[in-house]
Amino acid sequence: MFGLGAPELILILIIGLVIFGPGRLPDIGKAFGKSIREFKSAEKGADDKNTIEAETKEKSKDEA
Repeated sequence: MFGLGAPELILILIIGLVIFGPGRLPDIGKAFGKSIREFKSAEKGADDKNTIEAETKEKSKDEA
């Protein structure tokens, strides 16, 4: 994805443990996952909205 291998991910996890502690990491992971899900759903919703608007404009042109 970003050229991150196992050693880099392990280093990031260790830094996260040192900074936030083991009790906070699950909360941070949960918040990060929720943010990604919301972003994907918003992106999908925008695509659906654009499709609906395009179809509506197309129907309007056909009727005229």
